Amino acid sequence: MSKSSPNAPADLPEKNDFIRAIVREDVAQGRYDEIVTRFPPEPNGYLHLGHVKSICLNFGLANEFDGLCNLRFDDTNPEAEEQEFVDNIKQDVEWLGFHWAGAPRYASSYFEQLYRWAVQLIEQGDAYVDLQTPEQIRVNRGSFGQAGIDSPYRTASVDENLARFDDMKAGKFANGAAVLRAKIDMASPNMNLRDPVLYRVLHREHHQTGDTWCIYPMYDYAHPLSDAIEGVTHSVCTLEFEDHRPFYDWVVDKIGFAKPPHQYEFARLNVSHVLTSKRKLKRLVEDGLVSGWDDPRMPTVAGMRRRGYTPEGLRDFCDRVGVSKADGVVDFGLLEFSQRQSLEDTAARAMAVLHPLKVTITNFDQAVADVMTLKKPSVQARLESDVLWLTQPKHPNAEINAVLGDRDIPFTRQIVIDRADYEVTPPEGYKRLSPDNREIRLRNSYIIHIDEHRTDDAGNVVELLATIDPKTLGNNPEGRKVKGVIHWVSASHGVPAEVRLYDQLFTQEDPAKIDIDNLAQEINPESLRVVQALVEPSLANSTAGARWQFEREGYFVADSRDHAPEHPVFNRIVSLKDGFK
Repeated sequence: MSKSSPNAPADLPEKNDFIRAIVREDVAQGRYDEIVTRFPPEPNGYLHLGHVKSICLNFGLANEFDGLCNLRFDDTNPEAEEQEFVDNIKQDVEWLGFHWAGAPRYASSYFEQLYRWAVQLIEQGDAYVDLQTPEQIRVNRGSFGQAGIDSPYRTASVDENLARFDDMKAGKFANGAAVLRAKIDMASPNMNLRDPVLYRVLHREHHQTGDTWCIYPMYDYAHPLSDAIEGVTHSVCTLEFEDHRPFYDWVVDKIGFAKPPHQYEFARLNVSHVLTSKRKLKRLVEDGLVSGWDDPRMPTVAGMRRRGYTPEGLRDFCDRVGVSKADGVVDFGLLEFSQRQSLEDTAARAMAVLHPLKVTITNFDQAVADVMTLKKPSVQARLESDVLWLTQPKHPNAEINAVLGDRDIPFTRQIVIDRADYEVTPPEGYKRLSPDNREIRLRNSYIIHIDEHRTDDAGNVVELLATIDPKTLGNNPEGRKVKGVIHWVSASHGVPAEVRLYDQLFTQEDPAKIDIDNLAQEINPESLRVVQALVEPSLANSTAGARWQFEREGYFVADSRDHAPEHPVFNRIVSLKDGFK
């Protein structure tokens, strides 16, 4: 068992992916005194589903091998970074169930040391200040089929470079007028080794260091050195950084660490219909195409949390996906499967009618008058005035319900059922109410018989007249078999509620292919449908964030922002139907 995160699902085999095999071998050979990993987000946006896999892997490795995992913000670009993002990332990691070692770390805390190491590289002849324009640098870098061209400043003396770098630090250059570059190989087939930029001039206040600096290290320079400072043993990242590894190794080698960190790459998490481009997610927010970073349709951790996803379900999903070296696409259905698994034994049950159709029970008074003598002894019921209160468990599992408790459901003369549960002309295979099938059981109560339906001027059914069999409260009828059970809510004691039905934000299976300027045109128009439902009273008293199974409808959560007793708002987490194969 890990020391700061829950166990893996019991039905999964022991984790034995290629990264864990490497760590296991390193431990066996005694190569490190302690395993140290890190989760190093850039605070330029909110974490998304892809980050969840990285979080589970990095923290999971540390816990499984009795090591440490640091939370480090690689905050080297003040143009895009905000304190809001820092605060939310901390919240997300904790919500997922993980705990970092010590205090959160920041690459910006190492700026002074990173600067001194840059001076060291200049003194070693491994770095130089380039005064070409950004466009000239881009053009002279060459292409995959063409070698780059050496900068005219590449052969400058150490003293010249030290003076220019000092001028950069002193603020004597405008943005983009000078950069510090590594001196590696302008003809390298790996573009990342063609004298990559180490520092750039940027007159911009930093959210951690204020206006102390006007030069900032590039991510690819700061990252390996930050790993080295923290004693990271296994620097785990996604496959797109595989071509960056030679530069990672070059940096730590040139600085001269006795035990340098090593980078290992794994396949990123790609899920069908899910967009994980931080740049495009930011555009969705900025253009008002979603309500914010925590819009329940967003694949951000904040959005999934508001949607009602559980951290247990997300961890389970990542465990089932596993870690590999090969890219692939995971069916979104597996994510929903994991959520259902986590909600089955934790979500209380209740009834909510999303598309109400009124039913008037014409024999209500007579039928419930003898409820105490006709009901099954195990059924808890009491008659108060014109309301029959039925006490029912919040969960079908007795052990779970002992914690969740019971709820009281009002049964009245007028109730509502879902419109889809009565069809005048039912389709083939239909097993609910129709003129040819007039009987069905109401969940937790009586068998009902439909005597008549009434329509409006357009021919739409607007009301059903029905009778109930008073002997069937908790009892099966004698001499006849009734097929089917439907849910219902009291028309007079039910509580109006806003229910938000969420679907995929994009209908395209691979949203990564959508051009950033065409996002608005590609949004699924059915990604959010709002219905005015009627729910049983126990739901109105939900606390924000409480999760429920609306019987026969799906799993729902009381919205963390908008839900209130006087205006209940519920988000659909996931349907009951398991579509994953």
